[in-house]
Amino acid sequence: MAPTDYHIQELMQRDVYVKDTKVGTIIGERHHPNESRVRSVRLLVETDVAGEFMRKPAEFAPLPKELVHSINDDGSVRLSKSMRELQRRWRNTVRIDEQLYAPDEMLDRAVLDNQGNEVGIITGLLKVKRTYKGFVVTLRVGVQQRYELGETIRLPLTAIARTRDRLDEVVLGRTFERAMQLPSYITLNEMDASEFE
Repeated sequence: MAPTDYHIQELMQRDVYVKDTKVGTIIGERHHPNESRVRSVRLLVETDVAGEFMRKPAEFAPLPKELVHSINDDGSVRLSKSMRELQRRWRNTVRIDEQLYAPDEMLDRAVLDNQGNEVGIITGLLKVKRTYKGFVVTLRVGVQQRYELGETIRLPLTAIARTRDRLDEVVLGRTFERAMQLPSYITLNEMDASEFE
């Protein structure tokens, strides 16, 4: 069985190790109708590991399924790469509400404002100087018409207050109208496409 063939049910609540270092415990994965799009599981990270291997410690982070090497006899999960590789992967994440998310965990999520109105769907991520700064959101037709916007906008990460993992949504910290007034929203939407990686 290839490492990526493990089902989440086989990995749930298992401790994860790189050599003798306990990295954390697998707590689940993103719920998505197209399971092949989900390439990461959610990991409850050990505090000392987060402090040493993250720029800013986070309690939860993604674990790419491709790094799962095997399940040991004691039930723990062994990773195929070093802590440095895991650290490199964690640098290529999005931070929302003090949690880290892999890009594959963010794509296709619905974007709602704080009143529960659906704005659109995340269809891309935007990087500036090797750091994720925002999302490309394909807007609902009604939103496009109401605000006289094109098909897509760029939404800054700072506008997102939280995620709802079970419902596959991200929620803005304010109404969409207020989000469009944020300096970061204005800056992101005025940037030239060549400024993004």
